Amino acid sequence: MARDAAPLDALDAIALQEVRIGDDLRHLELYTMRGLLTVLWHGDEDAEDVVLAFGGAMGGVLGPANGIYHDLGERLWAEHGIATMRIGYRRPNDLDRCTHDVLAAADLAGRKGAQRFVTMGHSFGGAVAVRAGIALHRHVAGVVTLSTQSAGCEQAELLGKTPLLLVHGERDELLPPFVSETVRMIAGHGELVLLPDDGHLLDRSPGQLRQLLAQWIPEQFAACASSS
Repeated sequence: MARDAAPLDALDAIALQEVRIGDDLRHLELYTMRGLLTVLWHGDEDAEDVVLAFGGAMGGVLGPANGIYHDLGERLWAEHGIATMRIGYRRPNDLDRCTHDVLAAADLAGRKGAQRFVTMGHSFGGAVAVRAGIALHRHVAGVVTLSTQSAGCEQAELLGKTPLLLVHGERDELLPPFVSETVRMIAGHGELVLLPDDGHLLDRSPGQLRQLLAQWIPEQFAACASSS
């Protein structure tokens, strides 16, 4: 495969299976020789605005805060026509491969009509969100990190003026909140939201976090669309 192959083509997928599991939710599996890439896709496949959401070093497609990715996927589509792709990595904790997985999902959505993306990752996935945001460049409307690590975010300044939201629990037992502060310093900008008394999984502030993201994400898509 050529070095400049599109991310989806570079997966060298052997097969793709898809099943509809709800009126506005599809389950996709892309089989490759280097692992299985899973996507739960909320909304129509030709949506112009798409959230790319993914987990931490252990993978997963539900997200923190008691399954926030599923809830946001339903709400953003119902209220704003924003699609969400919940991405299950082929090989969790492999930063390069996980970033490739996210870009492959974006490539798939782009071939269907997507124009703008918000990347969102938890813990290890925060670094994936930053790296994917950099790679998507002018197509990225915003980047969200939830309880992020700093490893892998060393080039966050390359996000340029891309809106950046960093959310962290003040009592994170794995990654203290100064980690998000460090990433914001590297990026040179960003909105840092600290959740009092919350830990790494952000499960003590589920309502507050859902409301924050349900407002912030549509705002970034709207701003990006108006400036293009």
